[in-house]
Amino acid sequence: MNTQIVINTEWENVFSLWAKPPAQTEQDRCENAVKAVRNAIAASTKLKYKNIKVISQGSYRNNTNVKNDSDVDLGVLCEETFFFNLPNGYTRENFSIGSATYSYEEFKNDIQQALVTYFGANAVNRGNKAFNIHETSYHVDADVAPFFEHRRYNTHGSYLPGMELLADDGQRIINWPEQHYQNGVTKNEATSKRFKSVVRILKKLANHMEEEKTEIAKQTPGFLIECLVWNVSNNNFDNDSYYEDVRNCLAFLFNNTLTEDKCSEWGEVSELKYLFRGSQKWTRQQAHNFIDAAWNRVGLK
Repeated sequence: MNTQIVINTEWENVFSLWAKPPAQTEQDRCENAVKAVRNAIAASTKLKYKNIKVISQGSYRNNTNVKNDSDVDLGVLCEETFFFNLPNGYTRENFSIGSATYSYEEFKNDIQQALVTYFGANAVNRGNKAFNIHETSYHVDADVAPFFEHRRYNTHGSYLPGMELLADDGQRIINWPEQHYQNGVTKNEATSKRFKSVVRILKKLANHMEEEKTEIAKQTPGFLIECLVWNVSNNNFDNDSYYEDVRNCLAFLFNNTLTEDKCSEWGEVSELKYLFRGSQKWTRQQAHNFIDAAWNRVGLK
């Protein structure tokens, strides 16, 4: 690999634009969506007296959202009931876990009623995992997912707090938004704010490639892109240009996703879930193919 890199000024100019978060008007429309959902939950006679929080999550919360792709992901978290994961050999009696009095099905139905009452039936779609609130001139599109608290217990009785939803098809999904957020902030500070800039650049590049009918870009979620960049060593971000940062990050990712053994220990940004194990919606090979396509699209050498 050449030690002397010739910076493509055309791409550097594009990357400098793509690195920026959405304009303030778009951010305001995101915040309006959050406020509206909070108002809807607060107005519900069935939910207003329960221990419930409306939590921003996803790219909007983590400040990795990009222009024209700025819908908001919100979690409505009920802390009165929780799901749990116990260490091997332990039962709920070991941790004095009693029976729930408020079911997840009731909770999801109560959220649906609250959203429909506030926004109107035509503005709300119930999906398998979340409710979609349609975009208006006042707010962006919003996905609202009901969560119970999730507790990952250890043998000493303490636990890691997360969030879990039960999809209509029975699928269980656990999120760790607070750990994701804090780890992202830490890495962004450690890379002179370049981590989130590179994430935005690669998300915009993926959108650009999708518009050009590049199939692998369409198959690559923004969340996966953020997690891939999270696993790049920090010293790859300490360059004078975005072009060099992107080049270094893609080269690192390409080389380390060539085989399973080099990235088998990689995690999501929360570092509480493996990136390429279990029931993920993507594979190591798919990630590698996207990185290869991104490298070639920019014409890096």
